[in-house]
Amino acid sequence: MKRRSISHVMQGAALLSIASLIAKILSAVYRVPFQNMVSNTGFYVYQQVYPIYGIGMTIALSGLPMFISKLVAETTNPGEQRALLQQVTWLLSGFSVGAFLLLQLFSATIARGMGDLGLTPIIQSVSWMFLFAPILSVSRGFFQGHFDMVPTAVSQLIEQVVRVSVILSVAFIAMKLHWNVYRMGSWAMSSAPVAAVFASAVMIYYWRRSVVKKVVSQAAPVQQFSNTVIVKRVLIEGGAISLLASMMVLLQLVDSFSVMRGLVDGGLPAMAAKALKGVFDRGQPLVQLGLVVASAFASSLLPSLTEALGRGRQLQFERLAKTVLRISLVIATAAAVGMMALMPQINQVLFGDTSGSAALDVYALSVIFATLITILNSILQSMNHYRETVIALSIGLVVKAFLNHYMVVHFGIAGASWATVLALAAMTTLLLQRVPALKSALLDRPFITKLIVTSGGMLLGVRLAVTLVQSLGLPPFNSGRLDALVVIVVGIPVGVALFIWLAVKSDLLTPREWLMVPYVPTLLKRLHR
Repeated sequence: MKRRSISHVMQGAALLSIASLIAKILSAVYRVPFQNMVSNTGFYVYQQVYPIYGIGMTIALSGLPMFISKLVAETTNPGEQRALLQQVTWLLSGFSVGAFLLLQLFSATIARGMGDLGLTPIIQSVSWMFLFAPILSVSRGFFQGHFDMVPTAVSQLIEQVVRVSVILSVAFIAMKLHWNVYRMGSWAMSSAPVAAVFASAVMIYYWRRSVVKKVVSQAAPVQQFSNTVIVKRVLIEGGAISLLASMMVLLQLVDSFSVMRGLVDGGLPAMAAKALKGVFDRGQPLVQLGLVVASAFASSLLPSLTEALGRGRQLQFERLAKTVLRISLVIATAAAVGMMALMPQINQVLFGDTSGSAALDVYALSVIFATLITILNSILQSMNHYRETVIALSIGLVVKAFLNHYMVVHFGIAGASWATVLALAAMTTLLLQRVPALKSALLDRPFITKLIVTSGGMLLGVRLAVTLVQSLGLPPFNSGRLDALVVIVVGIPVGVALFIWLAVKSDLLTPREWLMVPYVPTLLKRLHR
């Protein structure tokens, strides 16, 4: 590949990464003003059905496009690409129509399973987005297979901006006109198909003006691919990528079917249970933001892993994989423990009160295991190991489903948080068994001991700083949110500085690993000057 082509590919990959990061941040941040406008019960209504949207969005945005791009890259003949894309489009169309009809016809059954028949029209609203999955998946996969990331990046950003705009507009109108929460939920969830229309329009625009014209103008295909082979690969490879990308959403889907029911079985009235489920759902945007911070760094190093493996440099591959895992664990742990240290204040600032802070403390631990699973999954996929990740995910979902109802009945929403953490821990353990060399490096006793001491020191230091600020009567705003915000502004730099100081003093990372942490080389150069 020529230098210019390599540069073009790297620029495209960087653009797609930035677009994905912005989209994830938007997807997490909008829920804060949304919850503030619609209350805990309104947030519960939206979040009960959100996992269905999340699964469809993940499939159309990352799972299937990634798989289809692989198929396109394997097929260089334009005629064969045309035949392949036609077959995949027809196959996905069948799946999409089936999902749409399933949600439309059995929406009441699904809502009853969630313990709330009022969710029926909301499930029907979100079902329309599945009809757009084929065009979004195939077009995005085609462009990515030709190393053109711009269409996917643009459509992803527009999709999220439109969806968030519709949701917040609906929430504002519902608040002003005093809609009931179910009417609000139906209109808010209609943002999914509306955003899909805009995203599809973007992809059609790029499709019509791009090199695709050259593909469709070719002569008849020289080879017809076996439908059986295509179906098998879509289900196994495409399914594996999509399922792992939907990991957290699938766990949330289990919560949708069991948390509210468990709270009612534990003795709470239905309305109180709905409001408390809305409090529990506050943890999802917090964990999502934590994952953005922790995973963004790790994903930037993964191309080096693929390159090392492709060139047969096994030792370099293992060294890089160990480094990525260890640094990711350190950053994820710092993010999770930092959130735990300031959770009451974060809860107050974002959602207006401190309800459920203890349960959200536990839920924050999900950041650690979810980050490790993401990295381990990418490492195994670079080695073409799909089966192991699907098995691990399946067992994790079984653990979550088995524990959830019992834990919620006996321990409330904190029980649901623990069930999520234990399910993710089980998945992490299973994946580590597949890479013994990485397991020994990650679970090295001195390293884990130093990490626990460093994290514990940061937790104690931040909480002492918070106690000191509050004991001094600062800040004197007499406003819960403003007071909590100032405490956070003080607590975050204290936590960051303390964690770095303890990590350096304890030699938590090697000099080589420190140099791979974002901004550290730049900081060292400035200090040297």
